[in-house]
Amino acid sequence: MSITTKEIKQVVVFQSATENELQLILKNSIIRSIEENEFFFIQGEAAQYLYILTSGQIKLMQSSPNGQQVNLRTIHPWQMFGALGAVRKEATYPATAQALEDSSALAIDSRFLRKMLETSPHISLDMMTLMTSYIQEMQARYRELATERVEQRVANALIRLAGQSSIRSEQDAGIVLSFSRQDVAEMTGTTLYTVSRLLSEWERQQIIETAREKIKIIKPHDLVRIADN
Repeated sequence: MSITTKEIKQVVVFQSATENELQLILKNSIIRSIEENEFFFIQGEAAQYLYILTSGQIKLMQSSPNGQQVNLRTIHPWQMFGALGAVRKEATYPATAQALEDSSALAIDSRFLRKMLETSPHISLDMMTLMTSYIQEMQARYRELATERVEQRVANALIRLAGQSSIRSEQDAGIVLSFSRQDVAEMTGTTLYTVSRLLSEWERQQIIETAREKIKIIKPHDLVRIADN
């Protein structure tokens, strides 16, 4: 599998990178391919690489000391993951990256990346901007957990996922999300039973349709109304 500098330029953090910098990134990277349900890295492992997904789909999960799992976000092609661990010296990955389907990624050596950030302030600034957006997203999710009713949290989660990673159905105007009910429960801090009850009710109202590992949003404005109470 051959990756070009033009393809790497799609990554938000490297949009300001020069051709020479992109060539150096490729020189200090390897391609890793894994099968569905396998892992690019496990929470707590030494962060040797920063990854750019080139094909497939993965989810980032974090586990608490008591074993409870939280689904943080889903990564799609030409999005970066593993950055929080890779940019700090002797850091570990704060989450687990599991493939939702057969996936490949460009793995950039962490030591090389840290040196590049020191000499390329434009890349460093773009990295900081990306990290800030992740922090803002986590703050919004924490606020939802603390202040909103469960139906608002679930509606907000579906809206956020639609904005991040949706695929429009070719047959109609629905927005297809590749997430299970369990995934949504983990994202919103509630139970599978509660999410199933809500999704079934919204399906009855023809706001969404559900299938195995899929949720299709038919009436996004109705979800916004629920989210806004």
